Amino acid sequence: MFLNGTYIGFNFMQNQKITVATVLKPQGIRGEIKVKVLCDDAEVLKSFKNLLIDGEEVSVMSVRAQGDVAYLTLRGVADRNAAELLRGKNLEALREDMPALPEGRYYIADLTGCEVVTSSGEVLGEVTSVTPARTDIYTLKTPAGEISFAAAEGVIEEVNVPARKITVNKKRFKEVSV
Repeated sequence: MFLNGTYIGFNFMQNQKITVATVLKPQGIRGEIKVKVLCDDAEVLKSFKNLLIDGEEVSVMSVRAQGDVAYLTLRGVADRNAAELLRGKNLEALREDMPALPEGRYYIADLTGCEVVTSSGEVLGEVTSVTPARTDIYTLKTPAGEISFAAAEGVIEEVNVPARKITVNKKRFKEVSV
């Protein structure tokens, strides 16, 4: 469940669910749905027996993974009309059902709300969002407005999720921030 070096997900301090996909459209007439997978590998959806839609648990009957999309058949979604009602909805998984995180990988929402500081302790701002890309783009809220920076090599020195703090190299940060 990784997206370009960052683990997609939710705020571990507040929530026990993680968004793993968004329903794009119905596929065919038998209730199958096409979803945009919010993970590095759509194959990970095959590991879930159940997902949540609007907080309601649904059983996953089948998954066909194809790049960054997948085709799912869900129990209770018997035809195209039922599948159409799911368009635009998020599919969530319980945190306990997620694979273990390797070192150096994080849920995006775990990073959201973290304070960004330089190695000398200067507070730069708070992470408001992380945009997945080849090199993830972090957006900070600062007293002067928004700042974005690429998580390029050498920019982020340490991520301490439990302390809600990300330490950056000030020189590299200034080179890549806008």
